[in-house]
Amino acid sequence: MCEPVETTPDRASEVADVAAFRERLGLESLIDVHTHFMPQNVLDKVWAYFDSAGPLTGRHWPIRYRAEEQTRVDQLRAFGVRRFTSMLYPHKPDMAAWLNQWAADFAARTPDCLHTATFYPEASAPGYVTDALDAGARVFKSHIQVGDYDPNDPLLDPVWGILGDANTPIVMHCGSGPAPGRFTGPDRIAALLARYPRLPLIVAHMGLPEYVDFLDLAEHYPRVRLDTTMAFTDFTESATPFPRDAVPRLRDLGDKILFGSDFPNIPYRYLDALEALERFDLGDDWVRGVVHHNAATLFGLG
Repeated sequence: MCEPVETTPDRASEVADVAAFRERLGLESLIDVHTHFMPQNVLDKVWAYFDSAGPLTGRHWPIRYRAEEQTRVDQLRAFGVRRFTSMLYPHKPDMAAWLNQWAADFAARTPDCLHTATFYPEASAPGYVTDALDAGARVFKSHIQVGDYDPNDPLLDPVWGILGDANTPIVMHCGSGPAPGRFTGPDRIAALLARYPRLPLIVAHMGLPEYVDFLDLAEHYPRVRLDTTMAFTDFTESATPFPRDAVPRLRDLGDKILFGSDFPNIPYRYLDALEALERFDLGDDWVRGVVHHNAATLFGLG
């Protein structure tokens, strides 16, 4: 298996290459629904996780865009990313409300960020989720693997009801890649959606490696979508390839698939995530929908 090599990005060359990708599609900008901004002390711990990814996931995982916050914001803007998110998530109780306050401050000083919030199964969750919505949150993040919680925990029932009623998307890492958790996998999400069929869920990473099961859910539930974060890239295809007999379903679900990159925590170029969308020759209209139009429609960006 070919592992990525630690390299220093050539910023100017990468910007030019992404601009050429956009121009080839006739797009002035991109929308990335899966980027990470969080308090630096929390991000440092996330980076430490990836730095030790060898023993954790069996893969070398250099962080390509490791830089201070403003440099990372400027990098996305230079790529032509019109809107992005600040995906952040708690791993213990009494953490989510603090993260939400940080995210609200970040969104206030970064107007091209879609105001992001999060939650954890705890009695206070309905209150701070409502507060986040009142403060303008546009999207929420749920990380079943890192949070190590069951999405069907009764403490979350009010949260699912609130977000379903508000039709506010939740980007959820619920597939079992890159390493399974106690509560990851499609069965628990199927049970959740059976109880909350109007939940506006965005399955991160196309649900890898359980791609087909999550495609089934997206086909069955009108508000279920998927993001492409890390999917279809050489890095992911070498370990968990997307099943080729399911490729036609990507075309059929084209308006429910959104581009996500996992920036800055990717071990390859941002352009690689974009070009991976062309791997299956689904056509320029499909790619334009994924990298811009579908998210613009979902978030009412015009």
